[in-house]
Amino acid sequence: MGGNGGRGGSIFLVADDQIPSLESYRHKRILLAEHGGSGGSNLKQGKAGKDLVLKVPCGTLVKERASGQVLFDLTEPGARVLLCQGGKPGKGNAHFKSPTNQAPNTCTPGTPGESKEVELELKLIADVGLVGIPNAGKSTFLSSAAYTRVKIGAYPFTTLFPNLAFVHYPDKSKLLIADIPGIIQGAHANRGLGLAFLKHIERTSVLVFLIDISGFEGRDPVEDFLTLRQELAAYRQDLLEKPFLVGLNKIDMEESSAHIETFYAKAGVAREKIFLLSAKEQLGIRPLLDAIHVLAFQQVPVQ
Repeated sequence: MGGNGGRGGSIFLVADDQIPSLESYRHKRILLAEHGGSGGSNLKQGKAGKDLVLKVPCGTLVKERASGQVLFDLTEPGARVLLCQGGKPGKGNAHFKSPTNQAPNTCTPGTPGESKEVELELKLIADVGLVGIPNAGKSTFLSSAAYTRVKIGAYPFTTLFPNLAFVHYPDKSKLLIADIPGIIQGAHANRGLGLAFLKHIERTSVLVFLIDISGFEGRDPVEDFLTLRQELAAYRQDLLEKPFLVGLNKIDMEESSAHIETFYAKAGVAREKIFLLSAKEQLGIRPLLDAIHVLAFQQVPVQ
């Protein structure tokens, strides 16, 4: 007599704070759990299919592809959700045995498991979002502030994926800072790296605008700052309501002194929110980090 089949494997998603991005899923279009095994003779039940457990970064949104509806929002480490239920096993002929039918030739197939077409979208969960145009020195700042090594280069879009690093403070607290890849004019319309990274700013508590104050290659630091603000507003107006600070970077360069007073006068930002620094020379980093700490924990609101 034949036994019942084994159940099909299910697909689960698990949030893992050790995974930085969704890059490993970029080229994977179809993901399958294991099929359940067929029942065997002598009432042998089929082997259950192995579940497929997919680890994703914290902050992953799971959207139904057709409608864009958010199915799950995995924000907490260890959060586990069932994405697709495995199929139910079929019944072998032994299931249909009765006193009047000792050798039935009836069996039923198993039911198919669920299938879904979904999109995975990552919105980083960081305390602080570091925002600036390409080559403003964000990666260098993060490397110096958090004592970590990140990719740095003298060309636009060195950072193709957001860098994350913890900054530790003497009171044992820590803040997670996300280096948001360079935002350019038109980013809200998906120019440059565009929407792929603007979305990461949504969940940050504090923004730090890092501005190249040297005016390198004829750039206007005030215009760069206003462009960043405009792009954030064009993407989502409420982003401008977040608490923010401004770091004027590269003060070690000779040309910077001519732009600092102009920035004070024209940027429309209170002086106590503006910090002078050189990430490369590790100058002025600590005062900015301390101000970030105050703002993030709201000990003394910065006006």
